[in-house]
Amino acid sequence: MKAVAVLRNFPVSPRKVSKLVELIRGVGVTDALENLKFLSSPHTIAIEKLLLSCLANWQDRHQDESIEEKSLYVSSVDVGAGRTLKRFRPAPQGRAHRIRKRYSQVRLVLDVTPGSEISKSVDKKGLSEEKKKIDKTAKTKGSATAEKKVEKKKQIKKGAKKKVSA
Repeated sequence: MKAVAVLRNFPVSPRKVSKLVELIRGVGVTDALENLKFLSSPHTIAIEKLLLSCLANWQDRHQDESIEEKSLYVSSVDVGAGRTLKRFRPAPQGRAHRIRKRYSQVRLVLDVTPGSEISKSVDKKGLSEEKKKIDKTAKTKGSATAEKKVEKKKQIKKGAKKKVSA
């Protein structure tokens, strides 16, 4: 159910691209497209095209299914270093400084949300039924042990009072 798209030799440093990519990682496809559309960075256009390409790849693999029915999300986005062009710039006293023009590679993976049965069991507060059961058992066990500790402290205090009075 996954679809992959790769953007190679993107002439922006990986550091700058990773800041943009963090905004769409783990987000639904429609939300990711909206986030990219309203960012002011000029590099978002290429990432938006990459996301649309990944959507087209998913649609090509799953022709019998529609995108609207499946809730797709960006499961992972990896940013790596591409090639580096090395140039020289003249510096004072006949020297030269090295300039590195860094490129990046972006790999985007779409997946279907693991969630029809999870989303049904989530209530208004956002806790699942199983987690509530675990919390209830922990509270009851915790309260029982807390009560035992309080009783032990009372017994110790009573024993200390008896020793003092004797």
